[in-house]
Amino acid sequence: MRTIILGAISLFVLSCSQNIQNHGYIPLKSELKMIKVGVDTKKSVQELIGRPSTTGVLQNKSWYYVGSTMKHSGWREVKEIKRVVVAIRYSQSGVVENIEEFSLSDGQDIKISSRVTRGLVKDNTFLMQLLGSFGRINVPEMLQEK
Repeated sequence: MRTIILGAISLFVLSCSQNIQNHGYIPLKSELKMIKVGVDTKKSVQELIGRPSTTGVLQNKSWYYVGSTMKHSGWREVKEIKRVVVAIRYSQSGVVENIEEFSLSDGQDIKISSRVTRGLVKDNTFLMQLLGSFGRINVPEMLQEK
């Protein structure tokens, strides 16, 4: 009986413990200071601090390094307690224009739209799309060595 009670108390205490997890990658401040605005390029930034977590979607003029700290406390909901986003913006020629750092307090809640953007794919089935592409394939051109 004593073993069961000790086991139950141990499980209760362990379930209440906190677990802190870090996700993502943020370059060190000393590394960011080494990047020179107007001088460094995407290649030199990549060599210095590595590839970003994500890039700008449409024009790829921005690199984002994202890191967050999550707190798990037993049965409670997971909570994000820290977030850092380092944004490096580039000119059209790929030279660093600006370096910014954002925190969790800079974030904004956004309302998700239920609108759907129509894609270029028509309501054809996959098989119809596949068969429709046969007339456009130039087999001799595909077989040529480059």
